[in-house]
Amino acid sequence: MTKETVVTKIAIFRKKEIRKAIHKKEWWFVIEDVVSALIDSSDPKQYIQRMKQRDPELAKGWVQIVHTLEIRTEGGRQKMNCANTEGIFRIIQSVSSPKAEPFKRWLARIGYERIKEIEDPELATKRTRALYKAKGYSDAWIEKRLRGIAIREELTDEWQKRDVKKPKEYEILTAEISKATFGLTPSAYKKFKGLKRQNLRDHMNDLELIFSMLGEASTKEITINKNAQGFIETKQAAQKGGAVAGNARKELERKSGKKVLTRENYLKEAQSKKLLN
Repeated sequence: MTKETVVTKIAIFRKKEIRKAIHKKEWWFVIEDVVSALIDSSDPKQYIQRMKQRDPELAKGWVQIVHTLEIRTEGGRQKMNCANTEGIFRIIQSVSSPKAEPFKRWLARIGYERIKEIEDPELATKRTRALYKAKGYSDAWIEKRLRGIAIREELTDEWQKRDVKKPKEYEILTAEISKATFGLTPSAYKKFKGLKRQNLRDHMNDLELIFSMLGEASTKEITINKNAQGFIETKQAAQKGGAVAGNARKELERKSGKKVLTRENYLKEAQSKKLLN
């Protein structure tokens, strides 16, 4: 199995997030995400193991179907089992779910969209914007979210250039920026908002997104200007970059008399809108 750092995107199937990445000029999908979307399981790993036991031919050909790719996650890059469209079709054959056929049609469409995105890269951004719009986010929020994604990718690209490659190192660096910016690590921040598997930044308000961007943009500038190399030096840059955003946040809170951090999240807001309608 190959191990490779790839650009990660999010696809949506019936409100379920499925991470996908470009490998050898085609989409590869995180298998756990696919299985979770099809069976609504909280433990897709266990289901996959049982599935392979039920289907010896699938287990036998697993090595040919699956590639281990480094997928970008909220806590940094992590090695995850992925399969391309053909491989996912084979896996679906062993999944007992009424969603299997709709998922096959969705998967075929995603493959076609990849071809179009190669021809016109702006389509990927347009599609991401449309997905957030469909979820009910405002145009102003979407613009900030997309800009934040771009800044995050610029920062992690810098880390990779400077010999920061282990998933745990990305997770630690991200936590250092978050602690200095908000006083909370990402995991603690998610608990604060009552989130579980959801993407933390999809549940931030405008100010939270802005300070997240400031912390990561500042870290990137300090990393470049100080020519930080390796994990130790990039960690110091992360602490300093997060502190820039943290000081700005505290100053705003002092002058406005209101905390930036909020327990509000999109799940609660969406539920409130349903109750009002």
